[in-house]
Amino acid sequence: MKRYATAIASVAVALAALTACGGGDDSKDDAKPKPSKTTEAAQKPAGAPSVPEPSAAQRARLIRALGAVEPGLVANEDRAVRRSRSVCLDVKEKKPAATVQANAKARFEGGTVPTLSTDQAGQIVTAVRSNLCG
Repeated sequence: MKRYATAIASVAVALAALTACGGGDDSKDDAKPKPSKTTEAAQKPAGAPSVPEPSAAQRARLIRALGAVEPGLVANEDRAVRRSRSVCLDVKEKKPAATVQANAKARFEGGTVPTLSTDQAGQIVTAVRSNLCG
């Protein structure tokens, strides 16, 4: 009889310990970490340059200028504008000219334009500066 009582007491203590640990799945929100305001602020520094969406007129001029460099650059106009905005951001962040040009070349090469020359990359930067960043 003593063994039976001891076994029940042991089980009761074990169950009490498990429930005290909070092993249940009561709070699903705690399972997914939420970014803190500090984390969000670190991702977007205050005063960081940004490039707004171009107006219809800017977009048309940009597409014409890029098409003059290489028609394949504007096969997908939305993609060309997104890539141009990235180039413009490099310019606004005052990255070295060689870096801006190398990044433009890397962004626009591939797909419909397998390779670009360094001269073409420079022309892309010029087109972006004059039609989007200005």
